[in-house]
Amino acid sequence: MQQNFPIKTCETAILFLQHFIKILKAGGRAGVVIKNTFLSNTDNASTSLRKLLLESCNLHTVLDLPGGTFTGAGVKTVVLFFEKGVPTRKVWFYQLNLDRNLGKTNPLNENDLADFIKLHKTKADSENSWTVSVADVDKTTFDLSVKNPHKKDETVLREPKEILASMKKLDEESAEIMKTIRGLV
Repeated sequence: MQQNFPIKTCETAILFLQHFIKILKAGGRAGVVIKNTFLSNTDNASTSLRKLLLESCNLHTVLDLPGGTFTGAGVKTVVLFFEKGVPTRKVWFYQLNLDRNLGKTNPLNENDLADFIKLHKTKADSENSWTVSVADVDKTTFDLSVKNPHKKDETVLREPKEILASMKKLDEESAEIMKTIRGLV
C-alpha cells in the first residue's frame, strides 16, 4: 500500500492526509481532522508531509479542537483547512476554548463554533486566534505547533520555602511509615 504514496510511513494518519492531497484537483478544497501531534512530530514522514502541504497547498486555517471532541479518539485533534494548487503564505490559527468538558453526552455544537465562523470570514486576530507567516516557520522541521501568543502562561509557582516545608513534611511522614513497617517485620 505504501508504494502508492511518495512519503513512506506506517502512520495511517499521514497516509490519509497524503491521499487527500493527491486526489484533490488544483483549486480543490478540504477540511481534514488529524491528531494535533501532526503539527509538531519530528519524524521524517511528518516533516516531509508538512513541507508538501505548505508548498503544494494553501493551508489557510488550523482549528485547534479541545480534548474530548471526538469520543474514543483519546487524543486532541486539529482541523486543517487547505486548498490545493497554491503554496501557503500565512496560516490562521484558531484555538477553540470551551467552558465545559466535551463527551458523548455533551458534544460539540453549532454555538461552540459561532466565534470561529464569524472570525474566519476575515481571519481576524482575537484572544483565541492569530496568524503565522510561513516565512517564520522553521524550514528544517516545518513545525506548525504555534502557541497562542495572546494567552499568558498562568502557571502559579510556589515559593521555595513552601516547597522545602512540603518536602520536609513528606520526609517526616515517610519516616513514620517506615518506622511502622519495621515494627511489623
